[in-house]
Amino acid sequence: MRIEIWADVVCPWCYIGKRRLERALDAFEHRDAVEVVYRSYELDPFAPEVGTETTVQVLGRKFGADEPQTRAMMARADEVAAGEGLQFAHADALHARTLTAHRLLHLAKEAGAQEALLEEILAAYFTRGESLGDHDVLRRAAAAVGLDPARVEEVLAGQEYRDAVMADVAQARAYGSDGVPFFVIDGRFGISGAQPTELFAQALDQAWSSRESA
Repeated sequence: MRIEIWADVVCPWCYIGKRRLERALDAFEHRDAVEVVYRSYELDPFAPEVGTETTVQVLGRKFGADEPQTRAMMARADEVAAGEGLQFAHADALHARTLTAHRLLHLAKEAGAQEALLEEILAAYFTRGESLGDHDVLRRAAAAVGLDPARVEEVLAGQEYRDAVMADVAQARAYGSDGVPFFVIDGRFGISGAQPTELFAQALDQAWSSRESA
């Protein structure tokens, strides 16, 4: 059984949803028969390749809020994240386009290291406040999971896997999703948002039972 997860690497609820799904999978009787695949999604495809403004500045402008209001809004998500064992500190990280990070994740998928690289990238942005527009940040994440440095440089220097990223985004829209996180279980059951672990557990059981009765 395959679970596809559409997510952006600067989406706090995607990180939270990832942890909640992982908890459900840890308790799932058939975990060894489940493949998890991460799909690309860009929340802000018009962001600069190299960040010049902080996340709190960009969100404040988007929602028409001043800095204290924006930090308070972000703190609410931080509290939810803390309940999942995640410590967020990304308010002052530079906001940049995530296309290159997603392209590297496609490289990592081919090398069997997609989930490991995703964790490194999420930690870099959310817990260390590093900008994903900084290629050195991406290099360190790739090195930590053992990706071939030469291939990493090729991807960073060009546009390899861009079509794969765009195809992922198009597929999400074809499913009717206009935001992330978005989960598709076994190609048939869709879940939007960072739902509670219990809901993921129920969906896993339902999807598995549906396979057995088919």
